[in-house]
Amino acid sequence: MEINGIVLSPDPRLRQECAEITEINDDLVALVERMKVQMFENGGCGLAAPQVGELIQLAIVDTEYTGADDYDPFVLINPVIVEASDTLSPYNEGCLSIPGINCEIQRPNRVVVEAYNLDGDCMRYDAAGDLFCVCLQHEIDHLHGKTMFERLSPQQRMHAMKEYQAALARGAKPGETE
Repeated sequence: MEINGIVLSPDPRLRQECAEITEINDDLVALVERMKVQMFENGGCGLAAPQVGELIQLAIVDTEYTGADDYDPFVLINPVIVEASDTLSPYNEGCLSIPGINCEIQRPNRVVVEAYNLDGDCMRYDAAGDLFCVCLQHEIDHLHGKTMFERLSPQQRMHAMKEYQAALARGAKPGETE
């Protein structure tokens, strides 16, 4: 199921390992532009390609924009977490593919991510203790077939899934949280 161009859980595309990108071409650039529009229109701060139905290792992240004038997401092609702290911190996360709820997820409070941009340059992002750190990890999870549900204990997952079903029943759309 899709709403506003966003694939919703439990769509099987969200549970698949995504293919590495081997070429930066016009189709990829067009997909990035489409993802930017969909992320902005749905009020997200991150979006991974499987969330728009494309099973490739591509994500975009912008955790600091306040409107269209300063909206310029980072493009992450084949992103890899090359370093992660042992210290975990809780963060209340939402997801465009799981509208209407938030879940408290424990994640490393610092990560270093390497990814290529649209120019083919390898970029390095060092993030700690903020939304950018969480968003990088959340989007990279999507590229490996993991949603925030998979980060929960079985009991937490059952509770979250019930909340999600109730949210869908009341008409929750991507970008809406509790």
